[in-house]
Amino acid sequence: MTKEQKKKLNLVGSYLVILVNGVVLLYPIIWMFFATFKTNEEIFGTTALLPSSFNLKNYIEGWTGTVIPYTKYFINTAILVIPTTLFTIVSSSLVAYGFARFRFPGKKILFAILIATLMLPNSTIIIPRYMLYNKLHWLDSYLPFYVPAILACNPFFSYMLIQFMRGLPRELDESAYIDGCGTFRVFYQILLPLMKPAMFSAALFQFMWTYNDYFNSLIYINSVKKYTVSLALRLSLDAESVVVWGKVLAMAFVAVVPLIILFFSAQKYFVEGIATSGLKG
Repeated sequence: MTKEQKKKLNLVGSYLVILVNGVVLLYPIIWMFFATFKTNEEIFGTTALLPSSFNLKNYIEGWTGTVIPYTKYFINTAILVIPTTLFTIVSSSLVAYGFARFRFPGKKILFAILIATLMLPNSTIIIPRYMLYNKLHWLDSYLPFYVPAILACNPFFSYMLIQFMRGLPRELDESAYIDGCGTFRVFYQILLPLMKPAMFSAALFQFMWTYNDYFNSLIYINSVKKYTVSLALRLSLDAESVVVWGKVLAMAFVAVVPLIILFFSAQKYFVEGIATSGLKG
């Protein structure tokens, strides 16, 4: 066997391994999709992947089967997730710029505090946060999500962007200063375009985490008319004495589809932001 034949054989073997792994990882989503067309008897009484018939009954009844149609829940989710993601990216970028490019008194201490807050589990701060938001009369609104995002209260994204910005050569800043650029002009004209991969990755993470967040939404939001999709899925289980799992899975699949589309459409930037640490000077 020649070297070229060995290379082709190894390439085919690699693709087969990737294909098998892909099918295994995607099988739960594939099963959920086909289960959306099944009845309870088919879901629990047979191991067949394909349903006996394909119809949109579960989708139609699931969409309108709760107190409020799912259209309202998706609108609420967009109102919560999109501003939170945008606020997080803007505030975290500014914090990263300050830590990565400037020297100021107490910088090391503040950075150490930033890193320390990464180790705090959410369960330890949920009660103080709830008491604070209650005194500020922010409960049953989206302010408990907006304000922390505006103030860069998620240290993971700040640290991620700091590390990325540290990899950008300082000669770019110096050249811009020589050309007459000010501090903020250097930031949004020179550094921000180079930070697109890291910012896309941070935005994707924040979007997915906020979109899937059930616990914090349940704690801070009380009105059903303000519920997000994650809370609506749980509400559909309580709406009926006998749960029709086909309808629940149909709405769960509809809720997952936007994340799948977003991930694959932004995959290029996501991989670049995770795999690289900036330019080399």
